[in-house]
Amino acid sequence: MDALDRQIIAALRENGRATYADLGRKVGLSASAVHERVGKLEATGVIVGYHAVVDPSAVGLGVTALVSIHPTDTADDDELALALAELVEVESCYRVAGDESFIVKVRVATVDDLERSLGRLRRIQGVARTRTTVVLSTRFEGRPNTAAAGPAGDA
Repeated sequence: MDALDRQIIAALRENGRATYADLGRKVGLSASAVHERVGKLEATGVIVGYHAVVDPSAVGLGVTALVSIHPTDTADDDELALALAELVEVESCYRVAGDESFIVKVRVATVDDLERSLGRLRRIQGVARTRTTVVLSTRFEGRPNTAAAGPAGDA
């Protein structure tokens, strides 16, 4: 992967619906050259998908919480992660260093739904306890990380 690939990735992270012509103008390549590069980035697993960014509140998911999962001494992290993946309200799952094994992001409609979700989390085999932080507001989320592109996002 070279600097042009990084520029293409940065542009797609800003606008995943950009045309190859738009991307080409942005990075100084023809649309066909960009198409070829994007195809290679997809084939090698660098680009793994394209997603719509949706306002959680607009789709009825107004409560977000970060839940630390503290495992039992005999917990199997892989099995625990598979069980967490079965819960539709778990949006993200991070394996972390520290007392907890995982931190998950949970999105639900109401605080009552959060309480029920926490009950389901605590009943998973291998979960000793949880610690929950309710998000009051989100300042930013899911922004493109252009650190690999160089200083100040330059490629």
